[in-house]
Amino acid sequence: MLDEQIRRQFIGEVWRRYEELQNWAIANWPDPENPLSTSDFVEGRKEILNLGQGRARWRQAVQAGAEPEHGGKQYEQVTPMPWP
Repeated sequence: MLDEQIRRQFIGEVWRRYEELQNWAIANWPDPENPLSTSDFVEGRKEILNLGQGRARWRQAVQAGAEPEHGGKQYEQVTPMPWP
């Protein structure tokens, strides 16, 4: 229970800092003809929300043999051992 509370506090702090970064980026974007908006940061917010489940979900994906883009192993040794 304590771990869950600490995790939630951490995610809340990451969220707060991400919003600060988002607001700074929008205010200081150098291309006024193509301004940034909060919708440009949707994927980042999704990733932050997934932090609570991230490691457990990653472990499940690796155990299930998921593809690399879904959290699976990046490299799997398939070369046979050399002859003696």
